[in-house]
Amino acid sequence: MRKLLLSSAFALAALVGIAPAQAQPSASHLRIGLAEDPDLLDPTLGSSFVGRIVYAAMCDKLFDLDEKLNIIPQLATGHRYESPTKLVITLRPGVTFHDGEKFDAEAAKYKLTRDLTMKGSMRAGEVNAIESIDIIDPLTIRLNLKQPASQLLAQLTDRAGIMISPKAAEAAGDKFGLNPVCAGGYAFDSRVAQDRIVLKRFPGHYNAGNYHFDRVTYLPMPNSSVRLANLQSGSLDMAFVAPTDVAAVKKDARLNLTMWDALGYTGINFNLANGPAANTLSGQNALVRQAFELALDRQAISDVVFAGMLTPTAQANISSSPFYVPAIQPPGRDIAQAKALLAQAGITGRVPVELTVTNAPEAQQAAEVIQSMVAEAGFDLKPKVMEFASSLQAGYQGAFQAYMIGWSGRADADGNMWALMHSKGAFNYGKHNNPEMDKLLDEARVATAVADRRALYAKVWELQRRDLPLIYLYSTRNIIGTQKSVQGLSIVPDGLLRLGGTKFSQ
Repeated sequence: MRKLLLSSAFALAALVGIAPAQAQPSASHLRIGLAEDPDLLDPTLGSSFVGRIVYAAMCDKLFDLDEKLNIIPQLATGHRYESPTKLVITLRPGVTFHDGEKFDAEAAKYKLTRDLTMKGSMRAGEVNAIESIDIIDPLTIRLNLKQPASQLLAQLTDRAGIMISPKAAEAAGDKFGLNPVCAGGYAFDSRVAQDRIVLKRFPGHYNAGNYHFDRVTYLPMPNSSVRLANLQSGSLDMAFVAPTDVAAVKKDARLNLTMWDALGYTGINFNLANGPAANTLSGQNALVRQAFELALDRQAISDVVFAGMLTPTAQANISSSPFYVPAIQPPGRDIAQAKALLAQAGITGRVPVELTVTNAPEAQQAAEVIQSMVAEAGFDLKPKVMEFASSLQAGYQGAFQAYMIGWSGRADADGNMWALMHSKGAFNYGKHNNPEMDKLLDEARVATAVADRRALYAKVWELQRRDLPLIYLYSTRNIIGTQKSVQGLSIVPDGLLRLGGTKFSQ
Protein backbone atom coordinates (compact mmCIF):
# COMPACT_ATOMS: atom_id res chain seq x y z
CA MET A 1 0.00 0.00 0.00
CA ARG A 2 2.81 2.45 0.89
CA LYS A 3 4.47 1.91 -2.49
CA LEU A 4 1.21 2.64 -4.29
CA LEU A 5 0.68 5.83 -2.30
CA LEU A 6 4.20 7.02 -3.02
CA SER A 7 3.73 6.34 -6.73
CA SER A 8 0.48 8.27 -6.70
CA ALA A 9 2.13 11.16 -4.92
CA PHE A 10 4.89 11.25 -7.52
CA ALA A 11 2.37 11.24 -10.38
CA LEU A 12 0.37 14.04 -8.76
CA ALA A 13 3.50 16.08 -8.22
CA ALA A 14 4.47 15.64 -11.85
CA LEU A 15 1.01 16.66 -13.05
CA VAL A 16 1.16 19.93 -11.21
CA GLY A 17 4.65 20.62 -12.46
CA ILE A 18 6.76 19.62 -9.46
CA ALA A 19 9.76 17.46 -10.32
CA PRO A 20 10.65 15.55 -7.11
CA ALA A 21 14.30 15.45 -6.04
CA GLN A 22 15.22 17.71 -8.91
CA ALA A 23 17.14 20.97 -8.90
CA GLN A 24 15.42 24.19 -9.91
CA PRO A 25 16.02 25.47 -13.46
CA SER A 26 19.53 26.77 -14.07
CA ALA A 27 21.45 28.18 -16.98
CA SER A 28 23.64 25.08 -17.14
CA HIS A 29 21.09 22.28 -16.73
CA LEU A 30 18.87 21.04 -19.59
CA ARG A 31 15.90 18.85 -18.64
CA ILE A 32 14.24 16.72 -21.34
CA GLY A 33 10.95 14.80 -21.04
CA LEU A 34 10.97 11.42 -22.81
CA ALA A 35 7.93 9.34 -23.76
CA GLU A 36 9.50 6.12 -22.39
CA ASP A 37 12.34 4.91 -20.25
CA PRO A 38 15.17 3.61 -22.47
CA ASP A 39 16.29 0.01 -22.35
CA LEU A 40 19.94 -0.91 -21.70
CA LEU A 41 22.29 1.92 -22.73
CA ASP A 42 24.60 -0.35 -24.67
CA PRO A 43 24.72 0.46 -28.41
CA THR A 44 25.42 -3.18 -29.25
CA LEU A 45 22.57 -4.60 -27.15
CA GLY A 46 20.08 -1.71 -27.00
CA SER A 47 17.06 -1.37 -29.24
CA SER A 48 14.84 1.59 -28.22
CA PHE A 49 14.26 4.94 -29.90
CA VAL A 50 14.52 6.76 -26.58
CA GLY A 51 17.88 5.07 -26.05
CA ARG A 52 19.01 6.51 -29.39
CA ILE A 53 17.98 9.96 -28.15
CA VAL A 54 20.33 9.63 -25.17
CA TYR A 55 23.11 8.25 -27.40
CA ALA A 56 22.81 11.32 -29.63
CA ALA A 57 24.25 13.45 -26.82
CA MET A 58 26.51 10.85 -25.22
CA CYS A 59 27.95 8.75 -28.04
CA ASP A 60 29.47 10.08 -31.25
CA LYS A 61 29.36 7.83 -34.33
CA LEU A 62 31.57 7.23 -37.31
CA PHE A 63 29.01 9.06 -39.47
CA ASP A 64 25.91 11.14 -38.87
CA LEU A 65 22.98 12.57 -40.86
CA ASP A 66 22.34 16.21 -41.65
CA GLU A 67 18.96 17.94 -41.95
CA LYS A 68 18.51 16.60 -45.49
CA LEU A 69 19.56 13.04 -44.50
CA ASN A 70 22.92 13.30 -46.22
CA ILE A 71 25.57 11.09 -44.63
CA ILE A 72 28.30 13.24 -43.09
CA PRO A 73 31.50 12.36 -41.17
CA GLN A 74 31.54 12.56 -37.38
CA LEU A 75 34.25 10.43 -35.77
CA ALA A 76 35.30 9.54 -39.28
CA THR A 77 36.84 12.19 -41.49
CA GLY A 78 35.93 10.49 -44.72
CA HIS A 79 35.58 7.22 -46.64
CA ARG A 80 36.42 5.75 -50.02
CA TYR A 81 35.84 2.47 -51.81
CA GLU A 82 39.01 0.81 -53.07
CA SER A 83 36.66 -1.67 -54.74
CA PRO A 84 32.98 -2.56 -54.33
CA THR A 85 33.95 -4.82 -51.41
CA LYS A 86 36.69 -2.77 -49.76
CA LEU A 87 35.57 0.28 -47.79
CA VAL A 88 38.31 2.47 -46.30
CA ILE A 89 37.37 4.82 -43.43
CA THR A 90 39.69 7.53 -42.13
CA LEU A 91 39.27 8.57 -38.50
CA ARG A 92 39.32 11.89 -36.67
CA PRO A 93 42.59 12.53 -34.80
CA GLY A 94 42.79 13.74 -31.21
CA VAL A 95 39.57 12.08 -29.97
CA THR A 96 39.36 10.59 -26.49
CA PHE A 97 36.66 8.56 -24.80
CA HIS A 98 35.07 9.73 -21.55
CA ASP A 99 37.50 7.59 -19.55
CA GLY A 100 40.50 9.25 -21.19
CA GLU A 101 41.30 6.33 -23.50
CA LYS A 102 42.32 7.18 -27.05
CA PHE A 103 39.97 6.65 -30.00
CA ASP A 104 41.84 5.13 -32.92
CA ALA A 105 41.67 2.36 -35.52
CA GLU A 106 42.02 -0.34 -32.87
CA ALA A 107 39.01 1.06 -31.01
CA ALA A 108 36.94 1.27 -34.20
CA LYS A 109 37.78 -2.33 -35.08
CA TYR A 110 36.92 -3.41 -31.55
CA LYS A 111 33.43 -1.91 -31.62
CA LEU A 112 32.52 -3.25 -35.06
CA THR A 113 33.81 -6.70 -34.09
CA ARG A 114 31.79 -6.52 -30.87
CA ASP A 115 28.65 -5.77 -32.89
CA LEU A 116 29.35 -8.75 -35.14
CA THR A 117 30.20 -11.31 -32.48
CA MET A 118 28.76 -10.40 -29.07
CA LYS A 119 26.04 -12.69 -27.75
CA GLY A 120 22.69 -10.96 -28.02
CA SER A 121 23.98 -8.28 -30.39
CA MET A 122 21.17 -6.28 -31.98
CA ARG A 123 23.63 -4.87 -34.51
CA ALA A 124 24.89 -8.12 -36.04
CA GLY A 125 22.37 -8.04 -38.87
CA GLU A 126 23.24 -4.42 -39.61
CA VAL A 127 26.97 -5.02 -40.14
CA ASN A 128 27.03 -8.67 -41.21
CA ALA A 129 28.28 -7.65 -44.65
CA ILE A 130 31.71 -7.22 -43.02
CA GLU A 131 34.02 -10.21 -43.56
CA SER A 132 37.07 -8.79 -41.82
CA ILE A 133 38.62 -5.50 -40.71
CA ASP A 134 42.16 -4.35 -41.49
CA ILE A 135 44.04 -1.64 -39.61
CA ILE A 136 45.95 0.32 -42.26
CA ASP A 137 47.42 2.83 -39.82
CA PRO A 138 46.40 4.26 -36.40
CA LEU A 139 43.70 6.40 -38.00
CA THR A 140 42.57 4.26 -40.95
CA ILE A 141 40.59 1.02 -41.19
CA ARG A 142 39.53 -1.09 -44.15
CA LEU A 143 36.24 -3.01 -44.05
CA ASN A 144 36.49 -6.10 -46.26
CA LEU A 145 32.96 -6.98 -47.32
CA LYS A 146 31.50 -10.34 -48.27
CA GLN A 147 29.77 -8.60 -51.15
CA PRO A 148 28.80 -5.04 -52.10
CA ALA A 149 26.63 -3.55 -49.37
CA SER A 150 24.63 -0.48 -50.35
CA GLN A 151 23.16 -0.14 -46.85
CA LEU A 152 26.33 -0.31 -44.75
CA LEU A 153 27.37 3.34 -44.66
CA ALA A 154 23.85 4.36 -43.54
CA GLN A 155 24.00 1.76 -40.76
CA LEU A 156 27.15 3.45 -39.48
CA THR A 157 25.16 6.65 -38.88
CA ASP A 158 23.32 4.89 -36.07
CA ARG A 159 24.19 2.52 -33.20
CA ALA A 160 26.46 0.34 -35.32
CA GLY A 161 28.60 3.43 -35.88
CA ILE A 162 28.74 4.44 -32.20
CA MET A 163 32.25 4.09 -30.82
CA ILE A 164 32.85 2.97 -27.23
CA SER A 165 35.91 2.62 -25.01
CA PRO A 166 37.37 -0.89 -25.49
CA LYS A 167 38.88 -0.77 -22.01
CA ALA A 168 35.55 0.02 -20.35
CA ALA A 169 33.64 -2.45 -22.51
CA GLU A 170 36.04 -5.30 -21.79
CA ALA A 171 35.88 -4.63 -18.05
CA ALA A 172 32.08 -4.44 -17.97
CA GLY A 173 31.11 -7.15 -20.49
CA ASP A 174 27.35 -7.35 -20.89
CA LYS A 175 26.95 -4.84 -18.02
CA PHE A 176 28.49 -2.03 -20.10
CA GLY A 177 25.08 -0.39 -20.48
CA LEU A 178 24.97 0.32 -16.75
CA ASN A 179 27.89 2.74 -17.07
CA PRO A 180 28.49 3.43 -20.78
CA VAL A 181 31.69 5.12 -21.90
CA CYS A 182 31.54 6.80 -25.30
CA ALA A 183 33.08 9.84 -27.01
CA GLY A 184 30.22 12.34 -27.23
CA GLY A 185 29.86 15.89 -25.97
CA TYR A 186 28.17 14.69 -22.77
CA ALA A 187 29.29 11.77 -20.58
CA PHE A 188 27.20 9.37 -18.54
CA ASP A 189 26.80 10.41 -14.91
CA SER A 190 24.01 8.34 -13.34
CA ARG A 191 20.70 6.58 -13.90
CA VAL A 192 17.68 5.75 -11.78
CA ALA A 193 15.41 3.33 -13.66
CA GLN A 194 11.99 4.74 -14.53
CA ASP A 195 13.08 8.11 -13.11
CA ARG A 196 16.05 9.79 -14.82
CA ILE A 197 19.27 9.56 -16.78
CA VAL A 198 21.85 12.25 -16.05
CA LEU A 199 24.72 13.25 -18.34
CA LYS A 200 27.52 15.72 -17.63
CA ARG A 201 29.46 17.91 -20.02
CA PHE A 202 32.69 16.30 -21.26
CA PRO A 203 35.42 18.95 -21.40
CA GLY A 204 37.72 16.62 -23.32
CA HIS A 205 35.46 16.46 -26.38
CA TYR A 206 37.15 17.50 -29.62
CA ASN A 207 34.43 20.16 -30.09
CA ALA A 208 33.73 20.90 -26.44
CA GLY A 209 32.92 24.55 -27.09
CA ASN A 210 29.78 23.51 -28.95
CA TYR A 211 28.23 21.89 -25.84
CA HIS A 212 26.84 24.43 -23.41
CA PHE A 213 25.17 22.62 -20.51
CA ASP A 214 26.93 21.32 -17.42
CA ARG A 215 24.22 18.68 -17.07
CA VAL A 216 21.52 17.11 -19.21
CA THR A 217 18.78 15.13 -17.48
CA TYR A 218 16.37 12.86 -19.36
CA LEU A 219 13.12 12.23 -17.49
CA PRO A 220 10.92 9.36 -18.75
CA MET A 221 7.24 10.34 -18.55
CA PRO A 222 5.02 7.89 -20.47
CA ASN A 223 1.92 9.96 -19.72
CA SER A 224 1.80 12.77 -22.28
CA SER A 225 -0.33 14.92 -19.96
CA VAL A 226 2.41 14.69 -17.34
CA ARG A 227 5.03 15.78 -19.88
CA LEU A 228 2.85 18.68 -20.99
CA ALA A 229 2.18 19.84 -17.41
CA ASN A 230 5.88 19.75 -16.57
CA LEU A 231 6.74 21.65 -19.73
CA GLN A 232 4.11 24.28 -19.02
CA SER A 233 5.24 24.68 -15.41
CA GLY A 234 8.89 25.11 -16.42
CA SER A 235 10.03 21.85 -14.79
CA LEU A 236 11.07 20.65 -18.26
CA ASP A 237 13.01 22.65 -20.81
CA MET A 238 12.18 20.33 -23.68
CA ALA A 239 9.73 17.46 -24.21
CA PHE A 240 8.22 15.19 -26.80
CA VAL A 241 4.63 16.34 -27.27
CA ALA A 242 1.62 14.21 -28.16
CA PRO A 243 -0.42 15.31 -31.21
CA THR A 244 -3.41 15.98 -28.98
CA ASP A 245 -1.33 18.45 -26.94
CA VAL A 246 -0.11 20.51 -29.90
CA ALA A 247 -2.84 23.11 -29.55
CA ALA A 248 -2.05 23.63 -25.86
CA VAL A 249 1.64 24.21 -26.58
CA LYS A 250 0.83 26.62 -29.41
CA LYS A 251 -1.35 28.67 -27.08
CA ASP A 252 1.33 28.97 -24.40
CA ALA A 253 3.33 32.13 -24.97
CA ARG A 254 6.22 30.73 -22.91
CA LEU A 255 6.75 27.77 -25.25
CA ASN A 256 7.90 27.02 -28.78
CA LEU A 257 6.57 24.12 -30.83
CA THR A 258 8.53 22.39 -33.58
CA MET A 259 6.92 19.74 -35.79
CA TRP A 260 8.42 17.89 -38.73
CA ASP A 261 7.85 14.63 -40.59
CA ALA A 262 9.49 11.58 -39.06
CA LEU A 263 10.93 8.45 -40.66
CA GLY A 264 9.05 5.95 -38.53
CA TYR A 265 5.74 4.14 -38.26
CA THR A 266 3.56 2.25 -35.82
CA GLY A 267 2.34 -1.24 -36.63
CA ILE A 268 0.92 -4.46 -35.24
CA ASN A 269 3.27 -7.46 -35.26
CA PHE A 270 1.67 -10.92 -35.18
CA ASN A 271 3.43 -13.84 -33.57
CA LEU A 272 3.74 -16.45 -36.32
CA ALA A 273 6.48 -18.75 -35.02
CA ASN A 274 8.08 -17.31 -31.89
CA GLY A 275 7.23 -19.88 -29.24
CA PRO A 276 3.93 -21.29 -27.89
CA ALA A 277 2.14 -17.93 -28.02
CA ALA A 278 2.19 -18.22 -31.83
CA ASN A 279 -0.36 -21.03 -31.69
CA THR A 280 -3.35 -18.80 -32.36
CA LEU A 281 -5.77 -18.34 -35.22
CA SER A 282 -4.20 -14.98 -36.07
CA GLY A 283 -0.70 -16.39 -35.87
CA GLN A 284 -1.30 -19.43 -38.04
CA ASN A 285 -3.59 -18.15 -40.77
CA ALA A 286 -2.86 -15.22 -43.09
CA LEU A 287 -6.57 -14.96 -43.96
CA VAL A 288 -7.31 -14.11 -40.34
CA ARG A 289 -4.67 -11.36 -40.37
CA GLN A 290 -6.06 -10.02 -43.63
CA ALA A 291 -9.53 -9.97 -42.10
CA PHE A 292 -8.16 -8.12 -39.08
CA GLU A 293 -6.69 -5.45 -41.33
CA LEU A 294 -9.92 -5.01 -43.29
CA ALA A 295 -11.71 -4.28 -40.01
CA LEU A 296 -9.45 -1.27 -39.42
CA ASP A 297 -10.02 2.33 -40.39
CA ARG A 298 -6.55 3.84 -40.10
CA GLN A 299 -7.68 7.40 -40.75
CA ALA A 300 -10.29 7.14 -38.01
CA ILE A 301 -7.63 5.93 -35.56
CA SER A 302 -5.47 8.93 -36.49
CA ASP A 303 -8.41 11.31 -36.14
CA VAL A 304 -9.66 9.99 -32.81
CA VAL A 305 -6.35 9.37 -31.03
CA PHE A 306 -3.81 11.62 -32.76
CA ALA A 307 -5.84 14.68 -33.83
CA GLY A 308 -5.55 13.57 -37.45
CA MET A 309 -1.81 14.28 -37.54
CA LEU A 310 -0.55 10.79 -38.41
CA THR A 311 -0.73 9.52 -41.99
CA PRO A 312 -2.15 6.04 -42.69
CA THR A 313 0.33 3.73 -44.40
CA ALA A 314 0.85 0.12 -45.45
CA GLN A 315 4.64 0.13 -45.77
CA ALA A 316 7.74 0.92 -43.76
CA ASN A 317 9.17 3.80 -45.82
CA ILE A 318 7.61 7.25 -45.80
CA SER A 319 6.24 8.79 -48.99
CA SER A 320 9.22 11.13 -49.44
CA SER A 321 11.66 8.22 -49.42
CA PRO A 322 13.19 7.24 -52.79
CA PHE A 323 12.34 3.65 -51.82
CA TYR A 324 8.62 4.29 -51.30
CA VAL A 325 6.39 2.13 -53.50
CA PRO A 326 3.27 4.15 -54.44
CA ALA A 327 1.28 1.07 -55.43
CA ILE A 328 1.29 -0.20 -51.85
CA GLN A 329 -1.61 1.54 -50.14
CA PRO A 330 -3.68 0.61 -47.07
CA PRO A 331 -7.02 -0.96 -47.97
CA GLY A 332 -10.26 0.73 -46.97
CA ARG A 333 -12.33 -0.68 -44.15
CA ASP A 334 -14.58 -3.52 -45.37
CA ILE A 335 -16.37 -5.45 -42.62
CA ALA A 336 -18.28 -7.65 -45.06
CA GLN A 337 -15.07 -8.77 -46.76
CA ALA A 338 -13.40 -9.30 -43.38
CA LYS A 339 -16.20 -11.63 -42.33
CA ALA A 340 -15.97 -13.41 -45.67
CA LEU A 341 -12.23 -14.05 -45.15
CA LEU A 342 -12.88 -15.50 -41.70
CA ALA A 343 -15.52 -17.77 -43.21
CA GLN A 344 -13.07 -18.80 -45.92
CA ALA A 345 -10.63 -19.70 -43.15
CA GLY A 346 -13.26 -22.02 -41.69
CA ILE A 347 -13.86 -19.92 -38.58
CA THR A 348 -17.38 -19.78 -37.20
CA GLY A 349 -16.95 -18.31 -33.71
CA ARG A 350 -15.25 -15.15 -32.55
CA VAL A 351 -11.47 -14.88 -32.89
CA PRO A 352 -9.60 -14.10 -29.66
CA VAL A 353 -6.55 -11.82 -29.97
CA GLU A 354 -4.42 -10.49 -27.12
CA LEU A 355 -2.80 -7.23 -28.20
CA THR A 356 0.26 -6.13 -26.23
CA VAL A 357 0.64 -2.33 -26.07
CA THR A 358 2.89 0.02 -24.14
CA ASN A 359 1.65 2.04 -21.17
CA ALA A 360 1.62 5.33 -23.09
CA PRO A 361 -1.95 6.74 -23.00
CA GLU A 362 -2.04 7.19 -26.79
CA ALA A 363 -1.08 3.56 -27.36
CA GLN A 364 -3.79 2.40 -24.98
CA GLN A 365 -6.37 4.65 -26.63
CA ALA A 366 -5.41 3.37 -30.07
CA ALA A 367 -5.78 -0.21 -28.82
CA GLU A 368 -9.25 0.56 -27.51
CA VAL A 369 -10.31 2.08 -30.84
CA ILE A 370 -8.92 -0.96 -32.67
CA GLN A 371 -10.70 -3.25 -30.20
CA SER A 372 -14.01 -1.62 -31.09
CA MET A 373 -13.36 -1.72 -34.84
CA VAL A 374 -12.32 -5.36 -35.14
CA ALA A 375 -15.15 -6.50 -32.87
CA GLU A 376 -17.56 -5.73 -35.70
CA ALA A 377 -15.79 -8.27 -37.90
CA GLY A 378 -15.81 -11.05 -35.28
CA PHE A 379 -12.63 -10.47 -33.27
CA ASP A 380 -12.52 -10.52 -29.50
CA LEU A 381 -9.48 -8.31 -28.88
CA LYS A 382 -8.11 -7.74 -25.39
CA PRO A 383 -5.34 -5.15 -24.85
CA LYS A 384 -2.45 -6.14 -22.57
CA VAL A 385 -0.67 -3.05 -21.26
CA MET A 386 3.05 -3.25 -20.44
CA GLU A 387 5.84 -0.85 -19.55
CA PHE A 388 7.79 0.01 -22.69
CA ALA A 389 11.11 -1.78 -22.07
CA SER A 390 9.29 -4.81 -20.67
CA SER A 391 7.14 -4.97 -23.80
CA LEU A 392 10.30 -5.06 -25.93
CA GLN A 393 11.59 -8.04 -23.97
CA ALA A 394 8.23 -9.77 -24.38
CA GLY A 395 8.49 -9.13 -28.12
CA TYR A 396 11.95 -10.67 -28.40
CA GLN A 397 10.94 -13.66 -26.26
CA GLY A 398 7.71 -14.34 -28.14
CA ALA A 399 5.55 -13.64 -25.09
CA PHE A 400 2.79 -12.05 -27.17
CA GLN A 401 0.08 -12.88 -29.69
CA ALA A 402 0.01 -9.45 -31.35
CA TYR A 403 2.23 -6.50 -30.45
CA MET A 404 1.63 -2.87 -31.37
CA ILE A 405 4.92 -1.00 -31.35
CA GLY A 406 6.57 1.84 -33.23
CA TRP A 407 9.74 1.91 -35.31
CA SER A 408 11.60 5.21 -35.27
CA GLY A 409 12.74 4.89 -38.87
CA ARG A 410 16.00 5.05 -40.82
CA ALA A 411 17.09 7.09 -43.81
CA ASP A 412 17.87 4.00 -45.88
CA ALA A 413 15.08 1.51 -46.61
CA ASP A 414 17.21 -1.43 -45.49
CA GLY A 415 17.19 0.00 -41.97
CA ASN A 416 13.40 -0.06 -41.99
CA MET A 417 13.01 -3.48 -43.55
CA TRP A 418 15.80 -6.05 -43.23
CA ALA A 419 15.94 -6.26 -39.43
CA LEU A 420 12.15 -6.44 -39.17
CA MET A 421 11.27 -8.60 -42.20
CA HIS A 422 14.20 -10.94 -42.80
CA SER A 423 14.02 -14.31 -41.04
CA LYS A 424 17.34 -13.48 -39.32
CA GLY A 425 16.34 -9.93 -38.40
CA ALA A 426 16.75 -8.92 -34.76
CA PHE A 427 13.40 -7.07 -34.75
CA ASN A 428 11.38 -9.76 -36.51
CA TYR A 429 9.33 -10.25 -33.35
CA GLY A 430 6.92 -12.82 -34.78
CA LYS A 431 9.64 -14.85 -36.58
CA HIS A 432 8.01 -14.59 -39.99
CA ASN A 433 10.05 -16.71 -42.39
CA ASN A 434 9.66 -16.41 -46.14
CA PRO A 435 12.76 -17.58 -48.08
CA GLU A 436 11.72 -15.63 -51.17
CA MET A 437 11.45 -12.45 -49.11
CA ASP A 438 14.84 -13.12 -47.52
CA LYS A 439 16.37 -13.49 -50.98
CA LEU A 440 14.90 -10.20 -52.21
CA LEU A 441 15.99 -8.30 -49.08
CA ASP A 442 19.52 -9.66 -49.46
CA GLU A 443 19.61 -8.77 -53.16
CA ALA A 444 18.52 -5.21 -52.35
CA ARG A 445 21.63 -4.87 -50.18
CA VAL A 446 23.88 -5.78 -53.09
CA ALA A 447 22.13 -3.57 -55.66
CA THR A 448 23.51 -0.04 -55.83
CA ALA A 449 21.07 1.87 -58.06
CA VAL A 450 18.05 3.32 -56.27
CA ALA A 451 15.70 2.21 -59.05
CA ASP A 452 16.96 -1.37 -58.85
CA ARG A 453 16.58 -1.46 -55.08
CA ARG A 454 13.08 0.04 -55.24
CA ALA A 455 12.03 -2.61 -57.79
CA LEU A 456 13.24 -5.35 -55.46
CA TYR A 457 11.41 -3.78 -52.53
CA ALA A 458 8.21 -3.64 -54.60
CA LYS A 459 8.40 -7.43 -54.85
CA VAL A 460 9.03 -7.64 -51.11
CA TRP A 461 5.86 -5.68 -50.46
CA GLU A 462 3.82 -7.99 -52.67
CA LEU A 463 4.90 -10.91 -50.48
CA GLN A 464 4.38 -8.91 -47.30
CA ARG A 465 0.83 -8.01 -48.28
CA ARG A 466 0.10 -11.69 -48.86
CA ASP A 467 1.56 -12.99 -45.60
CA LEU A 468 0.79 -9.85 -43.54
CA PRO A 469 2.98 -10.67 -40.52
CA LEU A 470 2.94 -6.96 -39.64
CA ILE A 471 0.09 -4.53 -40.23
CA TYR A 472 1.48 -1.04 -40.79
CA LEU A 473 -0.90 1.54 -39.33
CA TYR A 474 0.44 5.07 -39.71
CA SER A 475 3.64 7.04 -40.16
CA THR A 476 4.75 9.26 -37.31
CA ARG A 477 5.72 12.89 -36.69
CA ASN A 478 8.39 14.52 -34.56
CA ILE A 479 6.75 17.02 -32.22
CA ILE A 480 8.96 18.86 -29.73
CA GLY A 481 7.93 21.52 -27.24
CA THR A 482 10.60 23.76 -25.70
CA GLN A 483 10.86 26.74 -23.45
CA LYS A 484 11.36 29.95 -25.43
CA SER A 485 14.86 30.17 -23.99
CA VAL A 486 16.03 26.98 -25.75
CA GLN A 487 17.89 27.86 -28.92
CA GLY A 488 19.86 26.02 -31.62
CA LEU A 489 18.20 22.59 -31.63
CA SER A 490 19.03 20.68 -34.83
CA ILE A 491 16.04 19.43 -36.82
CA VAL A 492 16.76 16.07 -38.47
CA PRO A 493 13.98 13.74 -39.70
CA ASP A 494 15.20 10.84 -37.55
CA GLY A 495 13.96 12.74 -34.48
CA LEU A 496 17.15 12.40 -32.45
CA LEU A 497 18.02 15.36 -30.23
CA ARG A 498 21.49 16.45 -31.30
CA LEU A 499 22.52 18.88 -28.59
CA GLY A 500 25.64 20.29 -30.19
CA GLY A 501 24.94 24.03 -30.52
CA THR A 502 21.84 23.90 -28.31
CA LYS A 503 21.88 26.42 -25.47
CA PHE A 504 19.74 28.80 -23.47
CA SER A 505 19.40 32.31 -24.88
CA GLN A 506 21.01 35.02 -22.80
